Amino acid sequence: MTALCIGAVMTAAAHGAPLDKSVAVQGQAQQEAVQSQAKVDKLADQTTDLVARYKSVMAELDNLRAYNDQVDKLVASQRTRKVSLDRQLKDIDVTEQQILPFIQRMLSTLDEFVKLDVPFLPDERKQRLQQLHAMMDDAGVPIAEKYRRVMEAYQIETDYGRNIEAYRGKLTQGGSERLVDFLRIGRVALLYRTLDGSDTGYWDRARHQWISTGEADNRAVAQGLRIAHKEAAPDLINVPVPAPETAHD
Repeated sequence: MTALCIGAVMTAAAHGAPLDKSVAVQGQAQQEAVQSQAKVDKLADQTTDLVARYKSVMAELDNLRAYNDQVDKLVASQRTRKVSLDRQLKDIDVTEQQILPFIQRMLSTLDEFVKLDVPFLPDERKQRLQQLHAMMDDAGVPIAEKYRRVMEAYQIETDYGRNIEAYRGKLTQGGSERLVDFLRIGRVALLYRTLDGSDTGYWDRARHQWISTGEADNRAVAQGLRIAHKEAAPDLINVPVPAPETAHD
């Protein structure tokens, strides 16, 4: 019996050694499997991150392509606009070449008109013309502004023929100069009256000189001055008016 038990133990020991080895091998395999799974999980995480980054880069690339397409359209539009502006600038240059001489002729005509016109407000009108000539020589003033200013001067001269006006100024007559009150009735009549009322007169367009009428028209001219100053209601006044010129063939 003792011998039999000893033999059984020895047999069990002989069979136990391979079992322990199998258990050890299985444990190592499991450990390696865990390590492998960890590597797989890490690679999966890295792959997910790379995929996310790839999608982000592709989305940004799409945005850049769309932006570039839009910029290309804007550049093409700007080029087309530049061509149009260049053409307009050339047209403006041609227009300015045509309009500037026209404005110069208008100003020259206005000069001549003022010289031949009834000599009222001589200083004011002369100064306006001088300013217009200075403006025409100023390259910094746009053509449109030059045209507007000349047309404005024409309008002022036109309005002179539609109203009455009284102002005080110097009268040169017979080599002497004196301060008088002037009465302008449109362009029909230009009269004067001395401050003391001792002399009145009118501008004779045909003879281009002042004609004195003494005190004969003092009351009428004085009444006209009051009307012009809005100190009296409009009324008929009897003043000397040059006869209209007869047209000749």
